[in-house]
Amino acid sequence: MTDGPRDPTGRFTDRVDDYARSRPGYPGEVLDAIRADLALRADHVVADVGSGTGLLSRLFVENGNLVYGVEPNAAMAAVAQSWLGPTGRFRAVPGRAEATGLASASVDVVAAGQAFHWFSVAESRAEFLRILRPPGGVALVWNLRRLDSTPFLRDYEAFVRHWSTDYAQVSERYAEPSSLRTLFGTAPWREHRFDNRQDFDLQGLRERLLSSSYTPKTGDLRREAMLAALPELFDAHARGGTVAFEYDTRVFTGRIS
Repeated sequence: MTDGPRDPTGRFTDRVDDYARSRPGYPGEVLDAIRADLALRADHVVADVGSGTGLLSRLFVENGNLVYGVEPNAAMAAVAQSWLGPTGRFRAVPGRAEATGLASASVDVVAAGQAFHWFSVAESRAEFLRILRPPGGVALVWNLRRLDSTPFLRDYEAFVRHWSTDYAQVSERYAEPSSLRTLFGTAPWREHRFDNRQDFDLQGLRERLLSSSYTPKTGDLRREAMLAALPELFDAHARGGTVAFEYDTRVFTGRIS
Protein backbone atom coordinates (compact mmCIF):
# COMPACT_ATOMS: atom_id res chain seq x y z
CA MET A 1 0.00 0.00 0.00
CA THR A 2 1.10 3.51 -0.58
CA ASP A 3 2.60 5.39 2.29
CA GLY A 4 -0.11 7.48 3.91
CA PRO A 5 -0.28 9.90 6.77
CA ARG A 6 -0.53 6.82 8.97
CA ASP A 7 -0.01 3.13 8.20
CA PRO A 8 -3.17 2.42 6.21
CA THR A 9 -3.41 -1.15 7.50
CA GLY A 10 -4.04 0.14 11.01
CA ARG A 11 -6.01 3.32 10.39
CA PHE A 12 -9.33 1.73 11.34
CA THR A 13 -8.28 -0.61 14.15
CA ASP A 14 -9.79 1.59 16.87
CA ARG A 15 -12.87 2.37 14.75
CA VAL A 16 -14.05 -1.08 13.72
CA ASP A 17 -17.30 -1.08 15.70
CA ASP A 18 -18.34 2.37 14.47
CA TYR A 19 -17.33 1.40 10.93
CA ALA A 20 -19.36 -1.79 10.99
CA ARG A 21 -22.46 -0.04 12.32
CA SER A 22 -22.44 3.10 10.21
CA ARG A 23 -20.77 2.67 6.83
CA PRO A 24 -23.03 2.28 3.79
CA GLY A 25 -23.41 -0.85 1.77
CA TYR A 26 -23.36 -0.78 -2.01
CA PRO A 27 -26.44 -0.55 -4.24
CA GLY A 28 -27.42 -3.55 -6.31
CA GLU A 29 -26.59 -1.66 -9.49
CA VAL A 30 -22.92 -2.20 -8.65
CA LEU A 31 -23.34 -5.94 -9.15
CA ASP A 32 -25.34 -5.35 -12.32
CA ALA A 33 -22.49 -3.26 -13.75
CA ILE A 34 -19.89 -5.89 -12.90
CA ARG A 35 -22.03 -8.61 -14.46
CA ALA A 36 -22.42 -6.58 -17.64
CA ASP A 37 -18.82 -5.41 -17.95
CA LEU A 38 -16.89 -8.44 -16.68
CA ALA A 39 -19.38 -11.23 -17.45
CA LEU A 40 -19.53 -12.15 -13.76
CA ARG A 41 -21.28 -15.46 -13.07
CA ALA A 42 -22.37 -17.02 -9.80
CA ASP A 43 -19.75 -19.77 -10.17
CA HIS A 44 -16.88 -17.28 -10.43
CA VAL A 45 -14.41 -16.84 -7.59
CA VAL A 46 -13.90 -13.27 -6.37
CA ALA A 47 -11.01 -11.75 -4.44
CA ASP A 48 -12.24 -8.75 -2.46
CA VAL A 49 -8.95 -6.99 -1.73
CA GLY A 50 -8.97 -4.67 1.25
CA SER A 51 -12.28 -6.27 2.17
CA GLY A 52 -12.61 -4.58 5.55
CA THR A 53 -15.83 -5.54 7.32
CA GLY A 54 -17.20 -7.24 4.21
CA LEU A 55 -19.55 -4.59 2.81
CA LEU A 56 -18.59 -5.26 -0.82
CA SER A 57 -18.06 -8.97 -0.24
CA ARG A 58 -21.69 -9.24 0.82
CA LEU A 59 -22.87 -8.33 -2.71
CA PHE A 60 -20.85 -11.17 -4.21
CA VAL A 61 -21.76 -13.68 -1.51
CA GLU A 62 -25.45 -12.93 -2.08
CA ASN A 63 -24.82 -13.46 -5.81
CA GLY A 64 -23.61 -16.99 -5.05
CA ASN A 65 -19.90 -16.33 -5.50
CA LEU A 66 -17.12 -17.78 -3.40
CA VAL A 67 -15.28 -14.74 -2.02
CA TYR A 68 -11.79 -14.50 -0.61
CA GLY A 69 -11.75 -11.44 1.62
CA VAL A 70 -8.13 -10.28 1.60
CA GLU A 71 -7.64 -7.93 4.54
CA PRO A 72 -4.53 -6.96 6.56
CA ASN A 73 -6.47 -5.65 9.57
CA ALA A 74 -7.41 -8.60 11.76
CA ALA A 75 -10.13 -6.73 13.65
CA MET A 76 -11.95 -5.74 10.47
CA ALA A 77 -11.52 -9.20 8.97
CA ALA A 78 -13.06 -10.74 12.08
CA VAL A 79 -16.23 -8.70 11.58
CA ALA A 80 -16.49 -9.82 7.96
CA GLN A 81 -15.94 -13.44 8.92
CA SER A 82 -18.62 -13.28 11.61
CA TRP A 83 -21.14 -11.75 9.19
CA LEU A 84 -20.40 -13.75 6.08
CA GLY A 85 -18.54 -16.87 7.20
CA PRO A 86 -21.76 -18.74 8.09
CA THR A 87 -22.81 -18.61 4.42
CA GLY A 88 -19.97 -20.95 3.52
CA ARG A 89 -19.06 -18.67 0.62
CA PHE A 90 -16.68 -16.27 2.37
CA ARG A 91 -13.14 -16.92 3.53
CA ALA A 92 -11.09 -14.27 5.30
CA VAL A 93 -7.48 -14.24 4.13
CA PRO A 94 -4.74 -12.24 5.89
CA GLY A 95 -2.98 -10.30 3.16
CA ARG A 96 -2.82 -7.07 1.27
CA ALA A 97 -3.15 -5.87 -2.30
CA GLU A 98 0.54 -6.26 -3.03
CA ALA A 99 0.76 -9.76 -1.49
CA THR A 100 -2.66 -11.39 -1.24
CA GLY A 101 -1.51 -14.85 -0.23
CA LEU A 102 -3.80 -16.36 -2.88
CA ALA A 103 -2.68 -18.99 -5.36
CA SER A 104 -1.77 -18.07 -8.91
CA ALA A 105 -4.67 -18.12 -11.41
CA SER A 106 -7.14 -18.78 -8.60
CA VAL A 107 -9.79 -16.05 -9.04
CA ASP A 108 -11.97 -14.70 -11.83
CA VAL A 109 -12.56 -11.16 -10.55
CA VAL A 110 -10.57 -8.88 -8.27
CA ALA A 111 -12.69 -6.27 -6.50
CA ALA A 112 -11.85 -3.48 -4.09
CA GLY A 113 -14.38 -1.40 -2.18
CA GLN A 114 -13.27 1.84 -0.56
CA ALA A 115 -9.68 0.56 -0.65
CA PHE A 116 -7.81 1.05 -3.94
CA HIS A 117 -6.56 4.51 -2.96
CA TRP A 118 -4.41 2.84 -0.28
CA PHE A 119 -2.70 0.39 -2.66
CA SER A 120 0.77 0.58 -4.16
CA VAL A 121 -0.61 0.44 -7.66
CA ALA A 122 2.29 -1.02 -9.65
CA GLU A 123 2.83 -3.82 -7.12
CA SER A 124 -0.90 -4.47 -6.90
CA ARG A 125 -1.18 -4.69 -10.67
CA ALA A 126 1.49 -7.40 -10.74
CA GLU A 127 -0.25 -9.29 -7.95
CA PHE A 128 -3.66 -9.05 -9.62
CA LEU A 129 -2.21 -10.37 -12.87
CA ARG A 130 -0.75 -13.29 -10.94
CA ILE A 131 -3.94 -14.34 -9.14
CA LEU A 132 -6.42 -13.71 -11.99
CA ARG A 133 -7.47 -16.46 -14.37
CA PRO A 134 -7.77 -15.23 -17.96
CA PRO A 135 -9.58 -13.20 -19.05
CA GLY A 136 -10.07 -11.93 -15.49
CA GLY A 137 -11.34 -8.54 -14.53
CA VAL A 138 -11.05 -5.82 -11.91
CA ALA A 139 -13.80 -3.77 -10.27
CA LEU A 140 -12.99 -0.76 -8.08
CA VAL A 141 -15.85 0.70 -6.06
CA TRP A 142 -16.25 3.74 -3.83
CA ASN A 143 -19.10 5.33 -1.92
CA LEU A 144 -18.16 9.01 -2.12
CA ARG A 145 -20.03 11.33 0.22
CA ARG A 146 -21.49 14.29 -1.61
CA LEU A 147 -19.94 17.46 -0.27
CA ASP A 148 -22.48 20.15 -1.10
CA SER A 149 -25.70 18.65 -2.47
CA THR A 150 -27.65 19.73 0.64
CA PRO A 151 -27.15 22.39 3.33
CA PHE A 152 -26.43 19.64 5.86
CA LEU A 153 -23.72 18.06 3.72
CA ARG A 154 -22.10 21.45 3.13
CA ASP A 155 -21.99 22.09 6.86
CA TYR A 156 -20.82 18.54 7.62
CA GLU A 157 -17.95 18.97 5.16
CA ALA A 158 -16.90 22.17 6.93
CA PHE A 159 -17.24 20.37 10.27
CA VAL A 160 -14.92 17.49 9.37
CA ARG A 161 -12.39 19.82 7.77
CA HIS A 162 -12.29 21.81 10.99
CA TRP A 163 -11.86 18.84 13.30
CA SER A 164 -9.97 16.30 11.17
CA THR A 165 -6.35 15.26 11.53
CA ASP A 166 -5.40 14.58 7.89
CA TYR A 167 -8.62 14.93 5.93
CA ALA A 168 -7.10 16.92 3.06
CA GLN A 169 -4.55 14.22 2.28
CA VAL A 170 -7.01 11.34 2.58
CA SER A 171 -9.85 12.97 0.64
CA GLU A 172 -7.64 13.53 -2.40
CA ARG A 173 -6.67 9.86 -2.78
CA TYR A 174 -9.69 8.51 -4.68
CA ALA A 175 -9.61 7.13 -8.24
CA GLU A 176 -6.76 9.23 -9.57
CA PRO A 177 -6.63 8.86 -13.38
CA SER A 178 -2.90 8.18 -13.28
CA SER A 179 -3.44 5.31 -10.83
CA LEU A 180 -6.18 3.82 -12.99
CA ARG A 181 -3.92 3.98 -16.03
CA THR A 182 -1.09 2.31 -14.13
CA LEU A 183 -3.45 -0.46 -13.05
CA PHE A 184 -5.21 -1.16 -16.34
CA GLY A 185 -2.25 -0.46 -18.63
CA THR A 186 -3.31 0.06 -22.22
CA ALA A 187 -6.71 -1.56 -21.67
CA PRO A 188 -9.82 0.62 -21.46
CA TRP A 189 -11.99 0.81 -18.39
CA ARG A 190 -15.59 1.78 -17.82
CA GLU A 191 -17.00 4.06 -15.16
CA HIS A 192 -20.48 3.98 -13.62
CA ARG A 193 -22.15 6.26 -11.07
CA PHE A 194 -25.11 5.35 -8.88
CA ASP A 195 -27.04 7.07 -6.10
CA ASN A 196 -26.75 5.85 -2.52
CA ARG A 197 -28.09 7.22 0.75
CA GLN A 198 -28.16 6.73 4.51
CA ASP A 199 -30.35 8.37 7.16
CA PHE A 200 -28.93 8.87 10.65
CA ASP A 201 -30.27 9.86 14.03
CA LEU A 202 -27.81 11.65 16.30
CA GLN A 203 -26.24 8.44 17.58
CA GLY A 204 -25.86 7.13 14.05
CA LEU A 205 -24.28 10.39 12.93
CA ARG A 206 -21.83 10.15 15.82
CA GLU A 207 -20.87 6.62 14.78
CA ARG A 208 -20.54 7.65 11.14
CA LEU A 209 -18.25 10.54 12.12
CA LEU A 210 -16.07 8.36 14.33
CA SER A 211 -15.78 5.69 11.63
CA SER A 212 -13.64 8.06 9.56
CA SER A 213 -9.91 7.53 9.94
CA TYR A 214 -9.20 11.26 9.76
CA THR A 215 -11.18 12.17 12.91
CA PRO A 216 -9.28 12.50 16.21
CA LYS A 217 -8.46 9.27 18.01
CA THR A 218 -9.36 8.40 21.58
CA GLY A 219 -7.11 10.41 23.88
CA ASP A 220 -6.90 13.40 21.55
CA LEU A 221 -8.38 16.42 23.33
CA ARG A 222 -10.03 17.51 20.09
CA ARG A 223 -12.16 14.38 20.01
CA GLU A 224 -14.35 15.32 22.96
CA ALA A 225 -14.66 18.91 21.74
CA MET A 226 -15.69 17.61 18.31
CA LEU A 227 -18.33 15.31 19.77
CA ALA A 228 -19.64 18.11 21.98
CA ALA A 229 -20.13 20.28 18.89
CA LEU A 230 -21.91 17.58 16.87
CA PRO A 231 -25.44 17.96 18.33
CA GLU A 232 -25.58 21.60 17.24
CA LEU A 233 -24.85 20.54 13.66
CA PHE A 234 -27.43 17.77 13.85
CA ASP A 235 -30.16 19.95 15.37
CA ALA A 236 -29.68 22.63 12.72
CA HIS A 237 -30.50 20.20 9.92
CA ALA A 238 -32.48 17.23 11.28
CA ARG A 239 -35.90 16.62 9.78
CA GLY A 240 -38.06 14.03 11.47
CA GLY A 241 -35.18 13.18 13.78
CA THR A 242 -32.67 12.29 11.08
CA VAL A 243 -30.15 13.75 8.66
CA ALA A 244 -29.30 12.25 5.27
CA PHE A 245 -25.94 11.29 3.84
CA GLU A 246 -26.02 11.19 0.04
CA TYR A 247 -23.33 9.36 -1.89
CA ASP A 248 -22.12 8.94 -5.43
CA THR A 249 -21.26 5.27 -5.78
CA ARG A 250 -18.53 5.10 -8.40
CA VAL A 251 -17.54 1.86 -10.10
CA PHE A 252 -14.56 1.34 -12.40
CA THR A 253 -14.36 -1.95 -14.30
CA GLY A 254 -11.84 -3.31 -16.76
CA ARG A 255 -9.39 -6.01 -17.67
CA ILE A 256 -5.67 -5.55 -17.05
CA SER A 257 -3.51 -5.55 -20.17
